[in-house]
Amino acid sequence: MQYFSFFQFFTFHSIFSTCLCIHLFLSHYFNAPMGIAKVFTLFSNNNNHYYTLPLSTTINQTLVNKPNTHKDPFLYSVFQFFRRLIYGRKIDGGTRTEEEEKVYSWLYTLAQSEKNLVFEYVRSTERGLSFTEAERRLQDNGPNVPLEYSFPSWWHLLWNALFHPFNMILILLSSMSFIALDYPNGFIMLVLVFVSVILRFCLEHKSSKAAMKLSEFLRCPIKVQRCAGRFEQKELIVRVDHKDVVPGDIVIFEPGDLFPGDVRLLSSKHLVVSQASLTGESWTADKTSDVREDHNTPLLDLKNICFMGTNVVSGIGTGLVISTGSNTYMSTMFSKVGKKKPPDDFEKGLRWIFYLLISVMLVVVSIIFVIDYTTSLNLSRSSLFAISVASALNPQMLPLIINTSLAKGALAMAKDRCIVKRLTAIREMGSMDILCIDKTGTLTMNHAILVNHLDCRGLPQEKVLRYAFLNSYFKTEQNYPLDDAILAHVYANGFKFQPSKWKKIDEIPFDFIRRRVSVILETEDRHTQFFGRFMVTKGALLEVMKVCSFIENFDKHEISTFSSDDYQRILNLSEELSNEGLRVMAVAIKKLHISTTSPFQNLSVTLQQQTCETSNGSKRRNDDFERDMIFLGLITFFDPPKDSAKQALWCLAEKGVKAKVLTGDSLSLTTRVCREVGIKTTHVITGPELEELDQDTFHETVKRATVLARLTPTQKLRVVQSLQTIGNHVVGFLGDGVNDSLALDAAHVSISVDSGVAIAKDMADIILLEKDLNVLVAGVEHGRLTFGNTMKYVKMSVIANLGSVISLLIATLFFKYEPLTSRQLLTQNFIYSLGQIVIPWDKIDEEYLKTPHKWSERGLPMFILWNGPVCTLCDVATLLFLWFYYKTYAYVDEKFFHSAWFVEGLLMQTLIVHLMRTEKIPFIQDIASWPVTFSTIVISGIGIAIPFTPIGKVMGFTLLPLSYFGFLVVIFLGYFTIGQVVKKLYISVYKRWL
Repeated sequence: MQYFSFFQFFTFHSIFSTCLCIHLFLSHYFNAPMGIAKVFTLFSNNNNHYYTLPLSTTINQTLVNKPNTHKDPFLYSVFQFFRRLIYGRKIDGGTRTEEEEKVYSWLYTLAQSEKNLVFEYVRSTERGLSFTEAERRLQDNGPNVPLEYSFPSWWHLLWNALFHPFNMILILLSSMSFIALDYPNGFIMLVLVFVSVILRFCLEHKSSKAAMKLSEFLRCPIKVQRCAGRFEQKELIVRVDHKDVVPGDIVIFEPGDLFPGDVRLLSSKHLVVSQASLTGESWTADKTSDVREDHNTPLLDLKNICFMGTNVVSGIGTGLVISTGSNTYMSTMFSKVGKKKPPDDFEKGLRWIFYLLISVMLVVVSIIFVIDYTTSLNLSRSSLFAISVASALNPQMLPLIINTSLAKGALAMAKDRCIVKRLTAIREMGSMDILCIDKTGTLTMNHAILVNHLDCRGLPQEKVLRYAFLNSYFKTEQNYPLDDAILAHVYANGFKFQPSKWKKIDEIPFDFIRRRVSVILETEDRHTQFFGRFMVTKGALLEVMKVCSFIENFDKHEISTFSSDDYQRILNLSEELSNEGLRVMAVAIKKLHISTTSPFQNLSVTLQQQTCETSNGSKRRNDDFERDMIFLGLITFFDPPKDSAKQALWCLAEKGVKAKVLTGDSLSLTTRVCREVGIKTTHVITGPELEELDQDTFHETVKRATVLARLTPTQKLRVVQSLQTIGNHVVGFLGDGVNDSLALDAAHVSISVDSGVAIAKDMADIILLEKDLNVLVAGVEHGRLTFGNTMKYVKMSVIANLGSVISLLIATLFFKYEPLTSRQLLTQNFIYSLGQIVIPWDKIDEEYLKTPHKWSERGLPMFILWNGPVCTLCDVATLLFLWFYYKTYAYVDEKFFHSAWFVEGLLMQTLIVHLMRTEKIPFIQDIASWPVTFSTIVISGIGIAIPFTPIGKVMGFTLLPLSYFGFLVVIFLGYFTIGQVVKKLYISVYKRWL
């Protein structure tokens, strides 16, 4: 066998020492307060996406760190630098970033400015930019893309995946095994490293590209006004790619166009814009250029500002591009997409284990090597034994156990029609204690039902429903969900309005300027009160009231003039209904006289000419026909909650998962839905109200609030971050829209649905094929089962491995020779590890599944201190028994001791799982699952049988007397008794076990 040189040993010892010193050096400063001296900004993190500014001067004062005169600023800066390398900077969500503050300030400044002053701000003219100037600005500002984020190269991701503490331990041990000619063990550890690195690399490489999906919003040519001409400047309308639009360009837009940047309106006519990509609300927003805003208006409510990524629904206009690319509001929203999620407590806990193992390896392995070498004077043999001890200390099956548990959970969730994209999300779902959900399509059915049909005084009136039904039945130009709701209500409740007796004459279709639809109907049934020709109009309340001159008073059976009192009474009624979470639509009619002189005799021809210009150049409007109408009443609608939502939320609450609703919808509608599904609405708040809060109040409000409405995507992100960092919660987020992508990217567990938009599904860790919250209840159970079984192995392996290695150290000091040879120790470790593969198939106590569980920073160290000595105590008892009992009969020699220690150590490590796996008394109050029980029997049988087989002779074992197995029965009964007592004491102190 090839001998080690002292230089090789010194090299290995130096590597161990360096790792431990760095760990101790850093950990000494890990609990220091945050704060960095400005002089030493070389060590600061200059990533702008993580640098935050307070909302106001008051908050700025609260963020100033108290001076610490006891710290050396240089060393403190160095240690803060290393700390951020390991843990990253925390983002609490309570403040806007510096980029957000700049964008907000810029947009408000231009919204408050006159049009001529806006041109001064962006250095443009009313004719637009010249082609030369536009080209220069494009070179200075770069392409107009919403994200300015450099994605890491593949080799950078691969490098980060490789240099992980767990991988470094395995690589080091594998290298030492190859040098010591222990090829099988070295090869196994390299395979584990390879699998771990490839899995992490693939996941990070995929997630880093998810943000590029945002470019889908802006793939369209833009109509821009530019000026050209050397001597005489002329205005030209040209189409350019959205990437070539620069600040100062004048854009011309019409229905269907997307805004290529943040735009200050210069002119507009009946402009209606959809901001669903930013707010998630299906409602449209009216925009106009003829207004100057003030700073109290919420940003997305600014009438004269249109934002990148939003689109024109109706109307036309021109606007001045004031921001492009990374300076737009959309960029501040999505600049965080693709960044790291918050640190996982489980992963940080594993890092602590790795550092602990390095420290123990350094101390124990070095002592064992020195003792063995001074006794045997065989450097190769001593080195190989030291490597074997280090290998036995390392939980080699940990990656396999973790991934097997997660894969098992993923398969179980697949049966519930879930697609798990990130396996670790299953474990985090078990730790989740807050679930943030969007209302639309999650709590509700996502389709409206008709609630009531009321007259002007709020009383039910069938006539209102009749004409609303006829309008929806005969309109053909466009079909809306509210029309389906009216028809379904009439058919389901047995109303007989006999549409066959009516004949459609013509129709004035809905548009976003008038926001109403009218149909012309006629009936010749003279035996009813509805005989004649009518115009029936249905639409938005204010727009319908604009064309009404009369109102029908059903209580008095008369039609009177539409007075200001009637107007105010209807508005108050509408507000009351809206506060109840109902959507309101108005209905009006007008009886038309059938005569040859009637302007409606040839209404079809007239309506076809309604968009034609008159002789003076003006356009004839539909308002010319929709006037002097009779106001009938209101139709109310509601998006009802799902039948399963209330039960699912109750089950989640029973399991310790609190629900918070984060939505862009109105507060009144959201509150009503939440009340019906059992979510408390005592603490509610809106996005504009959150903007007015200072940092501390923001965090406190987010902590108490259960309903947060009218939130922008950035506000959703800040709420999630506040819950994670300040509240120390494990947060899940369920959303399916573009406006949810920021929160999805930041949440510990991000969940979307199969019908969601592309970027939401890319951000999600779990995709539901059905919008059913009951699937999440099952997911929480799978997550807790996964977390519990993983913690079983982690705690059991650390206790067993540390106890075994410390026992080896004591035995080495006591006997002055190796308690087991390197081959015997590796065989024992391999057989034991093989038996633990079935742990993911074990069951969990019912009580454990009722509450969320997180990795406790102090939990594992205290668990080791309480339970580790029990294992070592049994090993020491075995050592003393072998020495004092069998020495009298001259049985004790190296082979006998090796055989006895091999069997006892293997049985101890195999049986320990039954003590650790449950809070109850093992084998009496609770029995492990059959795979674990079967594995225990097989592995124990193999361990007992090996010394009696030819394999045992080859490995250097000898036969053991039956009296020794009688002693093992006694020692293990004592171990389970003492272990159970310690377990009960531990649970009484710390109120938890796993």
